[in-house]
Amino acid sequence: MVGIYLSGTGNTEHCLKKLLEGLDPQAEAISLGSAGTASAVAENEEIFLAYPTQFSNIPYMVRDFIDSHGTLWKGKKVFCLTTMGLFSGDGTGCAARLLRKYGAEITGGLQIVMPDSVCDSKMLKKSPEKNREIIAEADRKIEKSIGEIAAGRYPREGLSFPAHLAGLFGQRLWFFGKTRNYSKKLKIGDACVGCGLCAGRCPTGNLSVRDGKAVAGERCTMCYSCISLCPKQAITLLGKSVVEQCRYERFAAPAAEVKPAE
Repeated sequence: MVGIYLSGTGNTEHCLKKLLEGLDPQAEAISLGSAGTASAVAENEEIFLAYPTQFSNIPYMVRDFIDSHGTLWKGKKVFCLTTMGLFSGDGTGCAARLLRKYGAEITGGLQIVMPDSVCDSKMLKKSPEKNREIIAEADRKIEKSIGEIAAGRYPREGLSFPAHLAGLFGQRLWFFGKTRNYSKKLKIGDACVGCGLCAGRCPTGNLSVRDGKAVAGERCTMCYSCISLCPKQAITLLGKSVVEQCRYERFAAPAAEVKPAE
């Protein structure tokens, strides 16, 4: 058993690691894009694939990884886990359908609401107190799912035909253009001081520092890691300014430790 995840702000990483810890404390969770990811898929029969849902779709980096390693999935048992800010529809189903084309057996799906990672949009902004409540509810859902999976009853969230229709007509038809490829719309503002935090964390290597300032390429997978990490709030993607730094650890901390973004 192994877990493979894409997690820009810590939400998906937390959910996957909590699930794996309850099922098999020895199971490893590997960040997508790190060395050995493909080998981990090849060497394990049961795989937990976790990623954030984007407009009821899977991030292009995840889709690209599945396609690029198509021969590895044949005969593998894959459980899909997605995190979402509000609505997912068939977030797990999008990856499941692609994986089935390569011969994988989909064991189940789990879709979990977590604090929204869109740090440059006011639409889903919530207070730290509300976000901690969301995390607590997510943890309860994961704990329940651990018991169900241990008993052989795998959740099937997002895998049904009604879920497919919900995701398709609820968001994907209208926003497919945002997720069909890597984005080139990441913007670096004048507030950037060239600290390099973003470049060090970017899973696609899309960011670098040149002449004392971060520079973005055209391989943004919209994970929002750089936006959440930037201490100067200098990076945006969908919006024009950073509303709130939505790193998971901020909202998981006790109230006294939560500090407003600078």
